[in-house]
Amino acid sequence: MHAYRTHNCAELRAGQVGETVKLSGWVHRKRDHGNLLFIDLRDHYGLTQIVSDIADASFKALESVRAESVITVEGTVVARSAEAVNPNLATGEIEVHASAVTVQSVAQELPMPVAGEAEYPEDIRLRYRYLDLRRERIHRNIVLRSNVIASIRRRMVDQGFTEFQTPILTASSPEGARDYLVPSRVHPGKFYALPQAPQMFKQLIMVAGFDRYFQIAPCFRDEDARADRSPGEFYQLDLEMSFVTQDDVFAALEPVLGGVFEEFSEGKPVTPAPFPRIPYREAMLRYGSDKPDLRNPIQISDVSDHFRGSGFGLFARIVEAAASSAPSPRRAPPTRAANSSTT
Repeated sequence: MHAYRTHNCAELRAGQVGETVKLSGWVHRKRDHGNLLFIDLRDHYGLTQIVSDIADASFKALESVRAESVITVEGTVVARSAEAVNPNLATGEIEVHASAVTVQSVAQELPMPVAGEAEYPEDIRLRYRYLDLRRERIHRNIVLRSNVIASIRRRMVDQGFTEFQTPILTASSPEGARDYLVPSRVHPGKFYALPQAPQMFKQLIMVAGFDRYFQIAPCFRDEDARADRSPGEFYQLDLEMSFVTQDDVFAALEPVLGGVFEEFSEGKPVTPAPFPRIPYREAMLRYGSDKPDLRNPIQISDVSDHFRGSGFGLFARIVEAAASSAPSPRRAPPTRAANSSTT
């Protein structure tokens, strides 16, 4: 038998009742019922309930361990009684009756519990980040990020894109923010800049004729935090294509973005491709933004006629002033191509 585990903590099912198994993980929760002890054992994959009777050799060792201690348990898979089945747990039909326990690492009293979803101050979470990352929601989000990146990478490769990794230490290539600078040891008084985007290198790649480039690119920008961007650094899907039109770019990206949202939306509806395309001028007139949130049904309406000549003097004057300053149709500027760009 393996020194640490024969199965992970989300793997055992009712079909394995009677088997002798070995599991390793962290003590997630412990429930002491006097002569009977229950422990939820957690690893990266999930939870398995461990049970020990006071007559078992494993009871004393399990009784003494704190939450987040690391243990290895050997025991027999047994079926739970009908009333004890947990339908919310992948291993909810079984439990492991412990026959032997090895304590791999003893935990001290915790500054913040891992089990549960209670909120804690950010300074506590960051000071004990290794504990924060064990919490279910944070752990799930980290795994989700990895899966999303893997999905994007797979979909881009399937469309003929080639992934490149471009240098991090480089010359300055401003993108609208301040650079982060790294002093050079071999060239005193000179500095490298961390890239705000892989602009120069991806352009070299395209000039060299590689046709379709993409990268999950780290970008470093010395700017304040935004609602959708962390301060200092973030990652973006960066891509370039040769000999294509705007519609070719849309056709390449829509199945990638739509597919990723469908894959991870957990049943929520996703707009099918092709995505709605709104001319720039229409977007500004109707929504006041070139990136409107279409989940918000509110649109801008022209109410000039309602206030023209009305008793509300302030609005009436604004309407009259706008009408007098508007250019005549004969002198209206021609529509430019930029005004019909899509978002």
